[in-house]
Amino acid sequence: MKSFLFDLDGVLIDSEGLYTRFWAETEKEFPTGIDNFATVIKGTNLKSIMNYFSEEDRPKILAKIYEFDSNLTYEPFPDAENFLRFLKSKNVKTALVTSSNTEKMDQFHKVLPSFRSYFDVIIDGSMVSRGKPDPEGYLLAAKAIGEKPENCIVVEDSLQGIMAGKNAGAEVWGLYTTLPREVIAEQADRIFQNISEVYASLA
Repeated sequence: MKSFLFDLDGVLIDSEGLYTRFWAETEKEFPTGIDNFATVIKGTNLKSIMNYFSEEDRPKILAKIYEFDSNLTYEPFPDAENFLRFLKSKNVKTALVTSSNTEKMDQFHKVLPSFRSYFDVIIDGSMVSRGKPDPEGYLLAAKAIGEKPENCIVVEDSLQGIMAGKNAGAEVWGLYTTLPREVIAEQADRIFQNISEVYASLA
């Protein structure tokens, strides 16, 4: 079995809806002029998102997102932990590759401390200089677990993330938890409704 490189939000954690509402409301308060802003930025890191706003507004927006992240209750998708436990029992190498910053990941580990043990390596937004769709994060993860990208399966829910996995040279499985099925189907090598369906296909 190939190694697995997972995105976090919208793949393992049911938080994309919360972030969509947050960024939609934030964009109303600090307009960017971009239609469907909350959808356009899905899968990108905070540094990239800040580029859409004026320098004057960025400190206020950063304060809002840090407060939001610090109070976020992370809810795993059904079977997410079962699937990770299954992969570990089969000695399959795994990595988490997320655009999330250090503060958000600290909160994530605080709320769900068991998840850290399921991954051989965790790559977060603070460890890369270029966010998705750049492949840097997935290339770093593959190297860290001692695998070639072509021997890895990337599991993603955003177009930016799918592009990052493809650009890295990995096989990409897309979940339509966040975007419509037809949108994901255009880009991913395989598509699934959610992580439960991925688990069922392998268990």
